[in-house]
Amino acid sequence: MANTGNADDAINKTSIVSTKLKAIYKDNILPAEKRYRYDFFYESPHLTDVEFDAKPQVMLVGQYSVGKTSFIRYMLGRDFPGARIGPEPTTDRFTCLINGPDERTIPGNALSVHPDLPFRGLERFGVSFLSRFEGSQLPSSVLRSITLVDTPGILSGEKQRTNRGYDFTKVVSWFADRADLIILLFDAHKLDISDELKATIDVLKGHEDKIRCILNKADQINRQQLMRVYGALLWSLGKTINSPEVLRVYVGSFWSEPLQTLDNAELFEQEESDLMRDLAILPRQSAVRKINELVKRIRKVKTLAYIVGHLKAQMPAVMGKDKKQQKLIANMPNEFRTIMKKHNLSPGDFPEINTFSEKLKESKFSEFHSLKMEQIQLLEDCLTSHLPRLMEELPSEKDSPETLRAKLGDASVDVPLPTRANKFGKQSMTSQSNPFGAAEEEEEYWALEESAERLKDSFEGLNPQQGFLSPQTAKEVLLKTGLEKDQLRQIWTLSDIDRDGYLDHHEYVVAMFLCDAVIQKGRPIPAELPMSVIPPSKRSLKTNVGGF
Repeated sequence: MANTGNADDAINKTSIVSTKLKAIYKDNILPAEKRYRYDFFYESPHLTDVEFDAKPQVMLVGQYSVGKTSFIRYMLGRDFPGARIGPEPTTDRFTCLINGPDERTIPGNALSVHPDLPFRGLERFGVSFLSRFEGSQLPSSVLRSITLVDTPGILSGEKQRTNRGYDFTKVVSWFADRADLIILLFDAHKLDISDELKATIDVLKGHEDKIRCILNKADQINRQQLMRVYGALLWSLGKTINSPEVLRVYVGSFWSEPLQTLDNAELFEQEESDLMRDLAILPRQSAVRKINELVKRIRKVKTLAYIVGHLKAQMPAVMGKDKKQQKLIANMPNEFRTIMKKHNLSPGDFPEINTFSEKLKESKFSEFHSLKMEQIQLLEDCLTSHLPRLMEELPSEKDSPETLRAKLGDASVDVPLPTRANKFGKQSMTSQSNPFGAAEEEEEYWALEESAERLKDSFEGLNPQQGFLSPQTAKEVLLKTGLEKDQLRQIWTLSDIDRDGYLDHHEYVVAMFLCDAVIQKGRPIPAELPMSVIPPSKRSLKTNVGGF
């Protein structure tokens, strides 16, 4: 059996990055945040431990009836508690979908004080918001890896004048700060960007790297109309989002129903595949995303420290404090330029000047803390030393298969996502529709499918580390078969299809099949595996010699 110390190491690796980030934040960043009132000026509460440990979050934003809830149903492959779908604005609340043993909805007030969920900061938006916030808990393989956030449909026309009872854009901004991916959905039949949608997109400024756009329900228009609609959407987004880069827009019909027209079926299938790949790798990128968000925060804290220290230094010692404060606020653009040149800061690290000036009017400059260079140095140490060292512990192109697997830990597990060939007008696999199974020449056919199901418990009983048997564990299992060393060497060569020195579940099944063929049936070990024995996911790989 595998060394238990190695198994423990594999389990612990999932929390290594989060643990180190917590220590860096508490020791180097939090003192500066408190001294210069970061939570007040940016309306962003101090980070808690649970936020560092949180799963990747995906937030869906869009006008009503663009298919946000249907998209979530498609990903999960099922309904979820509290789901409401219709052409009118049906989703009237923020809904966080979380994994759990039973199906239930959790009221927002209870969710905001849950010790294991990263929603405590939402208390600041008050009871009127929390009554429009709920959790939807259900057992789901998708939600084991990510958390989904469904938002109320953004209103347009007369509807947007309805008072929600809370600041919708500020709540979206709070979730955007913590999201790993933000999906903006548009309906191919209504591309108008309302005032409320524009205000929502405006608060996503600074998160452009997280935003993905979806042009949904595109199967309901023909190819020529789609070309025009796609161009119109890019034009509208270009006017709304002041960025030189074009946002990635995925085109298709993102729900489980078959396409209404098949003119663009191949395009839609490729687009959906690209989007799902983006979503699937989120757990692997989660650590990098957390570091990235912390770097953004450090740069803003450092700039705020220089601003507050500068304003404090300009204040008179005794007389005329109020007059001087008003003068400094009125001259804030020039003060920003002075600070930027003096300390060689980036314009992008400064707060939005109008919002910041309003915050300054609520403050007394004379009560500000002076600039403390020791704290600035601690922030610099994070950017130049602590975080770069932490990045070295994450996967990179320089890693060997062994070091890559050691670094990935639990994050090597992708999000399971929907696959529906019949949705795109293709025939479903014969093995599913034919009661006598599939033909061997069928591309997805695997002769060992039933063996894989039968051996699953056996494989799990060997304590695989993140889905893989170590060379030592696999060696001990194969030695127990009693076969000769040369025979086992050949079996390993054929079974370790991806040549990484480990056996996953499918490779283990192949190895057991070959052992059984030799022991029970007296067959010779083949020089090459028949195509029907190779798992479909590995047929593009070449086998290579390795093993004992």
